[in-house]
Amino acid sequence: MNDRLVGLIDASTSLLKDLISIPSFSREEHGTAELLCHFLKMRGVEYHRHGNNVWAYNKFKDDRKPCILLNSHHDTVKPNAGYTKDPFAAVVEDGKLFGLGSNDAGGCLVSLIAAFMYFYDKQDLAYDICLLTSAEEEISGKNGIEAVFPLIGEMSFAIVGEPTLLDLAVAEKGLMVLDCKATGISGHAARDEGENAIYKAIEAIEWFRNFEFVKESIHLGPVKMSVTMIQSGTQHNVVPDVCTFVVDVRTTDVYDNLEIVEIIKKHVQVEVIPRSTRLNPSAIDLKHPIVQSGLLLGSRTYGSPTMSDQALLPIPSVKVGPGDSARSHTADEFIFLDELEKGIRFYIKLLDKIL
Repeated sequence: MNDRLVGLIDASTSLLKDLISIPSFSREEHGTAELLCHFLKMRGVEYHRHGNNVWAYNKFKDDRKPCILLNSHHDTVKPNAGYTKDPFAAVVEDGKLFGLGSNDAGGCLVSLIAAFMYFYDKQDLAYDICLLTSAEEEISGKNGIEAVFPLIGEMSFAIVGEPTLLDLAVAEKGLMVLDCKATGISGHAARDEGENAIYKAIEAIEWFRNFEFVKESIHLGPVKMSVTMIQSGTQHNVVPDVCTFVVDVRTTDVYDNLEIVEIIKKHVQVEVIPRSTRLNPSAIDLKHPIVQSGLLLGSRTYGSPTMSDQALLPIPSVKVGPGDSARSHTADEFIFLDELEKGIRFYIKLLDKIL
């Protein structure tokens, strides 16, 4: 292992420990944003900041070249009640680095930063590189990547750092939450009067339960719709005139969210209002150079059911990184130290094949 790589691995481990020690819940990432700015400044890297999003470009950036986006997030969820360790104490035990955000997605973030620094001052690259450390990913907030993406310039494609065991998520499900409302006519339950909104809702709910969309994703399977909440009625002897229910819709790359909404509205006789259509599914062509580079390194491809900032990127992207998604948001979260080293090596090799 050469001295430069050793230095990158050591610096990344130290940076991750520092990130863990600073609470950075979504919308409260000021401290970690300051740390990331300081980290780049101390290495002579000019950085930019918008809110709690921090980004930088390679030293010899040439606007005539296409640009690769390297993105991961520095916000975390709040620690759950099952923690037995201090979530903000970066403790190493048995080759594991414990701490909130260590796996999701601090390990990916510092590994991407290491890869960025590896190529930072290299000349004659085929692509420019933009490193973006984003905020509010855990809540898909509007002051995260969505706010900053228009400011960073045109991007060709993205590598999104999330824990995938270094496999390539070449597709990712999108999300819509639908608020549905069935309207009837109230009346006395003892008499044959009124129009029961619950019965109208039941018809629509049965449709949501049984409908199968014509197209199915190769990587993600069918669109999945689940009714998750229902509310109606004021008292036992009144026929309800309103019944509301909520539908969780996991969309796939063969439809965009607006298409799904239009299909639903054609089939159900209730009001359907999406809370948002901005969290779209994503996919990248398996022939894309970055996917081919990963395949040559032995990664497998798969479709991811979990959401990331890919949902807000209007460019091709692949989600990949050290760590295991199964550990995300769990008590006593950790990442193996050797996963960090492997992640740094992987990202460098992944980029080296196309740069």
